[in-house]
Amino acid sequence: MKLFLLSQSENNGYDTYDGAVVCAPDEGTARRISPCYDGEFGSEWCSGPDKVTVQLIGDAEPGMPAGVICASFNAG
Repeated sequence: MKLFLLSQSENNGYDTYDGAVVCAPDEGTARRISPCYDGEFGSEWCSGPDKVTVQLIGDAEPGMPAGVICASFNAG
């Protein structure tokens, strides 16, 4: 498993996520992870995986589950 930094610039107003750190086996899987509590793409994140920028930042600890580790939410 790897650690990835996700970001998006499509929705950047109040009550949106601008980034997250996720654990995933590869870039394609990481791109499809949404930091939203419901795991959906939309007005709080971005419209789809093709709008997500993914950067590999390191290796995860053995046994770490896939998913969101932390996220940046712009509360309004």
